[in-house]
Amino acid sequence: MSILQEMSELLQKGRAAQVKELVQKAIDEEIAPQQILDEGLLSGMSVIGEKFKNNEVFVPEVLIAARAMNGGVEVLKPHLASAGVQAKGKAVIGTVKGDLHDIGKNLVKMMLEGKGLEVVDLGVDVPADVFVQRAIEENAQVICCSALLTTTMTEMKAVVEKADEAGIRGRMKIMVGGAPITQNFCESIGADFYTADAASAADVALSVCSN
Repeated sequence: MSILQEMSELLQKGRAAQVKELVQKAIDEEIAPQQILDEGLLSGMSVIGEKFKNNEVFVPEVLIAARAMNGGVEVLKPHLASAGVQAKGKAVIGTVKGDLHDIGKNLVKMMLEGKGLEVVDLGVDVPADVFVQRAIEENAQVICCSALLTTTMTEMKAVVEKADEAGIRGRMKIMVGGAPITQNFCESIGADFYTADAASAADVALSVCSN
């Protein structure tokens, strides 16, 4: 088994310490940082994403795999920077104003990072103008809004309206998600994308950033 394949498999099992060691070993063996990232770390997280989508693994497994990936990325980061490797895109993410739930948001964030995107996490209880302002400051391609309560999901409409006012809809896409959200709701408020799970959200965000 190649070192990158082994790294991918250990990451899927959430073995953070061993993943870090293998990343360092791969660097010492002069494997290209981009290759370590793509074939070792992101490929492992991609498998977890697919399994999560198919209900073959659950939130705890995703969390420990993501922790292992982040540990590996920490070791790799300085080498990625010096090799001029850039993120595949950038997203801002947050839970809308009035809503303090963050498990779904955190899962989506991990899945986005698992696709090689840079994620700016705004946290919870985020006002509409903050989503838009930070997206502009960060030059993001995607704004991801999460809500768990039916009482707060209407805040997503405010995000869409603020984005329209700021004139950024041409270059930024707005994604919405969370337990009460549906495709019909997404269309009714004029958002761009709705996905039913975190792994699908990451696939859509990556395709937006790749265009």
